[in-house]
Amino acid sequence: MTIVFIEDDRAIAGAVRDFLADKGCRVSLCPTLAAAREALAGTLPDLVLLDWNLPDGEGAGFCRELRARAPELPVLLLTVRSDTRDILAGFDCGADDYVTKPFDREVLYSRMLALLRRSRGTGGPVLQCAGIVLDENRQTVTCRGRTVGLGQLEYQLLRLLLQNKGRTVTRRQLLETLWDCNGRFVNDNTLTVTMKRLREKLGQPDCLKTIRSFGYRMEEEPW
Repeated sequence: MTIVFIEDDRAIAGAVRDFLADKGCRVSLCPTLAAAREALAGTLPDLVLLDWNLPDGEGAGFCRELRARAPELPVLLLTVRSDTRDILAGFDCGADDYVTKPFDREVLYSRMLALLRRSRGTGGPVLQCAGIVLDENRQTVTCRGRTVGLGQLEYQLLRLLLQNKGRTVTRRQLLETLWDCNGRFVNDNTLTVTMKRLREKLGQPDCLKTIRSFGYRMEEEPW
């Protein structure tokens, strides 16, 4: 399990990190929201642990920001606030679960596992980048919450790019994987046309990059 833990209290952060490391987790500690944005700029983790009060802002506001960018990413909010109104505010901002301090680390870990089971309960992987979400089990695509209808080749093209998020996929690789292996021997222009249609349907997303004369790459947008 990969985790981004956003917490400015060094004692809590260190204790939880060491505990989760013993469970086999990889934890990236972020003492500020600025550090969290940098850590989340690349490949997204399996789960985010988010403190409510941070030196450069509130976790609730950051949770809304994160939810808009990565709708399927599990977020567990940590806070000393235990009032019912605060708990409801935590869920309203998009948190998937809420744990009050002080907490037992074994209980926290159990809540994390339960959250991951629910998020993965569709039975198939969910691929995402900058608000674009592809659910392989349901074979659906959404872009910032809007359902996008794609043709078969457009869907397969997006899926392949998302599977290689952060890496450039060459035009040759795309042609061989999506066309030649299925017995569709086509010219290079077919890929260009399919990519053009995909971009139009996704609203010309900035996260879908063209590497001129080479290929394409999906990468997270800067915060």
